[in-house]
Amino acid sequence: MISVKAYEELTRDELYRMMRARQDVFVVEQNCVYPDIDDTDLRSTFVLLEENGRHLASLRMFDKDEEKRIMQIGRVLTTVRGKGYGALVLHEGIETAKQKGASKIYIEAQTYAIGFYEREGFRVASDEFLEDGIPHVCMELELRQ
Repeated sequence: MISVKAYEELTRDELYRMMRARQDVFVVEQNCVYPDIDDTDLRSTFVLLEENGRHLASLRMFDKDEEKRIMQIGRVLTTVRGKGYGALVLHEGIETAKQKGASKIYIEAQTYAIGFYEREGFRVASDEFLEDGIPHVCMELELRQ
């Protein structure tokens, strides 16, 4: 079941499962030592896909530029691949950004995932750069209200 929650609305178990999944994917699997848990989580909204107490996919979103109504999506992950779970949470994140009045969504995507984001309408908006030793690009999605 997909849910959209602010940080303070997460249950302890939801928070634990999400942070565990983020650690497993972004730190262990990608062999990238960096501070995944950061203060941005405290001001974020999360899209979670869980089933029977199992974390399947998630993302976080937050205001990047309130004045320009730009939201940023990040920490997009799935724990079960090939089932479309990532697309489900991304689509829900886009709909949530629209509901919050965003005019644009910004992401810093790992380059291998460009096609994934392009399927939802994102366009590459920067040259490739390294973040924590992994190639990334900035991508943007203009929203129509």
